Amino acid sequence: MEGIKDKVVIITGASSGIGEATAVDLAAGGAKVMCAARREGRLNTLVDRIRQSGGTGEYHVCDVTQRDQVEALAQDTIQTYGRIDVLFNNAGLMPLTLIKNLQVEDWDRTVDVNVKGLLYCIGAVLPHMLERGDGHIINVSSIAGHGVWPGYAVYSGTKWAVRAISEGLRQEVGEKVRVTVISPGVVETELTDHISDNEIRQVAMAGRFDFSLKSEDIARAVRYAIEQPDHVDVNEVLIRANGQKR
Repeated sequence: MEGIKDKVVIITGASSGIGEATAVDLAAGGAKVMCAARREGRLNTLVDRIRQSGGTGEYHVCDVTQRDQVEALAQDTIQTYGRIDVLFNNAGLMPLTLIKNLQVEDWDRTVDVNVKGLLYCIGAVLPHMLERGDGHIINVSSIAGHGVWPGYAVYSGTKWAVRAISEGLRQEVGEKVRVTVISPGVVETELTDHISDNEIRQVAMAGRFDFSLKSEDIARAVRYAIEQPDHVDVNEVLIRANGQKR
């Protein structure tokens, strides 16, 4: 199935930022979206917006760190729409912290969401896609998955892991399931709100938004990857705003 119209797309982290913008964009193009996140109020508002614009959307409250909830998300999508064509694996955290400050709870949360949550989502949809012989998994890495800076060690580690997992998955199932990695640069989202390390927060926030992308810029990249003909697999897209040097 080429293009976007009528494709069934699960979007995690859909309650704000890139996930929200992608849900709106894909629904406007005729996709049937299943919006997933923890914040039900925001999901309900998003789906209302999509429907009022003539699109097709549902939501499912889901914490990607809970495997049973992720499995329920996949099953709900199949029951609602009959299949899963695309997983946009977007849920993520960015609690930057200097390792010397030993904010172990932040380390655990980052790994749980950015790595284990990503794997749980892949595991929930992959058997269905392989059985159908068709599907597309789009994972969100980051510019931090291409480089490391002070305070980024753990976060960058998880985003390097996303790229490694994606490439391994592509080599394993690429004949049946397309695999794409989207690596955004600085984007105006809620991610910086996750930073609890005051020492690195001051550094991370200083002058970072002299250049930045909008969530809608990433949504267009996701749409580009999905709308390619079935024989085309867009493996990786790295997007920076003009002015971002690294």
